[in-house]
Amino acid sequence: MQSADPHREDRSGAGAAPVFGRFQLLRLVGKSGRTLVWFAMDSRGDVECMLVMPRAQAASRVELEHQLHAARRAMRVSHPGLAVPLEVGEQDRWPYAVYARGEAVTLAERAGTKGLTAQESALACMQVLDALAFAHEAGLAHRDIQSSMVLLDERHGARLIGLELAHVAAERATAYGDQALGAAALQALRHEAERDVLGVGLLLHYALTGQYPLDRTDLSAVIDTMPPAGREIVRLPWNSGRTIPEPLRVIANRATDRQPRQRYHSARTLARALEGWFHADASTDSGPIALLLDRMRRNGPLPSLPGASRRAARLALMERERTSELAETVLQDPALAFELLRMINTAQTRGAMGAGSGPVITVRRAIALLGLEGVRRAALSLRDWPGPLDEAQAQQMQQAIARAQRAGRIAQLLRPPGYDAEVVHLVALLQNLGRLVARYHFPDETAQVWRLMQQHPSDEAGQPDEPGMTEDTAAFAVFGVDIEQMGTAVARHWGLDDSVLHMIHRCSPSAPVRAPETDDDQLRVTASCANEVVDAITLAQGQGVQALQRVAHRYARALGLTLRDLQQVAQGQAPQISDDEAAGRNDASDTGDADSARRVA
Repeated sequence: MQSADPHREDRSGAGAAPVFGRFQLLRLVGKSGRTLVWFAMDSRGDVECMLVMPRAQAASRVELEHQLHAARRAMRVSHPGLAVPLEVGEQDRWPYAVYARGEAVTLAERAGTKGLTAQESALACMQVLDALAFAHEAGLAHRDIQSSMVLLDERHGARLIGLELAHVAAERATAYGDQALGAAALQALRHEAERDVLGVGLLLHYALTGQYPLDRTDLSAVIDTMPPAGREIVRLPWNSGRTIPEPLRVIANRATDRQPRQRYHSARTLARALEGWFHADASTDSGPIALLLDRMRRNGPLPSLPGASRRAARLALMERERTSELAETVLQDPALAFELLRMINTAQTRGAMGAGSGPVITVRRAIALLGLEGVRRAALSLRDWPGPLDEAQAQQMQQAIARAQRAGRIAQLLRPPGYDAEVVHLVALLQNLGRLVARYHFPDETAQVWRLMQQHPSDEAGQPDEPGMTEDTAAFAVFGVDIEQMGTAVARHWGLDDSVLHMIHRCSPSAPVRAPETDDDQLRVTASCANEVVDAITLAQGQGVQALQRVAHRYARALGLTLRDLQQVAQGQAPQISDDEAAGRNDASDTGDADSARRVA
């Protein structure tokens, strides 16, 4: 049987296609420093197929047997995202794997120079990552992720080829044979798995733009030029032909971050971020928000703080207690306060209250409408502390709750004369709703968000620390949605209307704060300022002072506050407002929390 060098393409135009064993090599569709991918014709049945082979022959028969053994071992790993070879064999000491082509095309062919849509790019990479995660858990790594190694069908299904010829599998088989993998091999596998994930990050860059990173089609070679091995930086361009949604841009850039510690370290973490964005963008009944609502049904929005719900339940049985005193006790436990708001704002309860009734945003009003028995029922329905959290997670949860409560107290100190203290306290608390439910229901992912936000020492001596991500950016990189979207989804699920959703949306940290024009705006800005004060004073000492100065500058015009005012409220003292400032404020009128107005006398 005729044989030809599989590395040489036929460039004569009229000459016959090169032959590799029984295969006619029709077209070279991809090559890297490690592998070649051909479209080929199998003379046994005249079937068009895809042929994957290494760039080098096996040095000896023993090495060839090791490679074939590793390839056949990889064939036993079955997953919908891993293409199953029709055959694994060898020709002149060249191992190869043959795959059915069918109607599929490679990602390189589909994307071309224009790229895919954001949804198509994310979906293809999600499917590849799911397959890689399965392979990694089986002890295999691909190590040569390329655009020609991903097959796409008409139903947008993606399958990865070439796993059977991954060099890493062959190297481990040679070194360790059939013995259990030792610590060194497991460490090597983790490194190779991270390399695979970085390869998919580069694949995502190409799919979104149609431009290969660093203008090199060999993605493995690109990896070798990036930190820590090299100094090249890969980020999505701003002038790509297609619009790239900001959350997806954040995910793609984190996948190839110049700091290796900031990248995704497993296929599943990158897949979860892409899935979160994909499902949120498509408004499907899945993704992180749907998962959050499902977990809330099982574990409640938040766990009751130790002893707080029991105290409220006992108070609810004492009919002589005043509503305001009971409300103060309820506010000590955000879980109970939120549960009362949920109960009173559900569609059924709102319907029973009569048409035209607005959302209830004070605990006092909720207690008056639900009655003492309703308070007791709410208290007893809460999940006991700490719910499903372990000890370390419970400590972090308690710290998050303490920060939210502190923001509520500061908001009360900052509120202009005439505004209801409980309303502004609850608005500040609700502005933390996303943070709290994320910390409770996604503790590991939220801890990852927090780590991405931290500064890191520079890799170069004498250079300033590397800044961390913003909270929104870090949340996009982990969840595919931001933390505030989670809080908004929960509040909407509880029945709170658009006016309340507006109030619990913090002022953007990247935009100037405008002077409030309505009562709702006043409450929103005041609560937002209180939360930014808490964020500032919880930083390290040097950073905290500078951060507090930035908060004072941001809110100086909107709220008439100075740095001294913020320093006073941070210490639990009400700021001193001049007579001129006090006279400039509008008089308030008691609305009884009619829920469309927010001020009281």
